[in-house]
Amino acid sequence: MRLLHTMLRVKNLEESLHFYCDILGMKLLRKKDYPGGEFTLAFVGYGDEKANTVLELTYNWGKDQYDLGDAYGHIAIGVEDIYQTCTQISDRGGKVVRQPGPMQHGSTVIAFVEDPNGYKVELIQLQT
Repeated sequence: MRLLHTMLRVKNLEESLHFYCDILGMKLLRKKDYPGGEFTLAFVGYGDEKANTVLELTYNWGKDQYDLGDAYGHIAIGVEDIYQTCTQISDRGGKVVRQPGPMQHGSTVIAFVEDPNGYKVELIQLQT
């Protein structure tokens, strides 16, 4: 078994694709409209779905608001240089909501960015 994808409902698919592809550097792997169900699925990630876990962005046509709830936490992405990554994200128009630094009660260096829907994405400095 392996984890295939995580699904997020998005209020504006183009804004979300811009964030995940242009700001975070993912690739659009596939996208399909489902007129009968009035929704579009877009899969994005850092590599082929056969070998990598990806993100499914679900856009329900005409739905432009969701309650994020208090059970959802965040998506996590490992990065080689968290300080440079945060600078690049800011330069590309991304919103860094927690600057890089050690996590509370630990030493792992983390940062948080926020997507256009309010979902948090944690960046974790990879150990080399």
